[in-house]
Amino acid sequence: MSEPVLNEDQRDALQEVANLAMGQAATRLARLLDSFIELSVPRVRVVAVSEAAQALREMTGIEDPVSAVRQGFRSDIKGEALVICRSDSVDDLCALVSDPYSRSTYESVSQKELMFDVANVLTGACVSCILDQLGRTPVFSAPGLLGDSLTLDEVFQPGVLQWEVALLVEVNFTLEDQSFRAHLVMLMAEESIRHMNDALDALLSSL
Repeated sequence: MSEPVLNEDQRDALQEVANLAMGQAATRLARLLDSFIELSVPRVRVVAVSEAAQALREMTGIEDPVSAVRQGFRSDIKGEALVICRSDSVDDLCALVSDPYSRSTYESVSQKELMFDVANVLTGACVSCILDQLGRTPVFSAPGLLGDSLTLDEVFQPGVLQWEVALLVEVNFTLEDQSFRAHLVMLMAEESIRHMNDALDALLSSL
């Protein structure tokens, strides 16, 4: 497998960059949901997309069906970001927020809209902040629902996603005293990860 890797210094730098980005995302998510957000320490791995499901399963312990929203971003570092959460936890999330999400008449629509809102907040804040610290300004495509009751293997099945390499930036966003937890995964081609390597090296050399 010929995908690029991150050396220890690059991985540590990306974890620090991601930690700052996740803090911004958590602040915005807390405002959206009016709830305290608990964050885990970011974990970073580069894997083949064919191995991403198993890697994410090992990192998160997820075995249940998941909902996943994808959103593309581009600069010289380009790819897609996935926001993944357990499908059964979306109901709990909907119960926390005010109308129109909580109206059962609009249940199917509201769940999708709420997932898009959460994904927009997480992807926008996290990816923008990460790339901004690396001197890039990403442009985002509209988010799309990959599925609302998928296994992790289905999320990363060949042909669904165009990228061959996954940069797993795994962070738990947990609502205090609630079961909802979201995970961010960045997917990109080898060339984009090489550009990220160069950007991380430039960041390290400027310190």
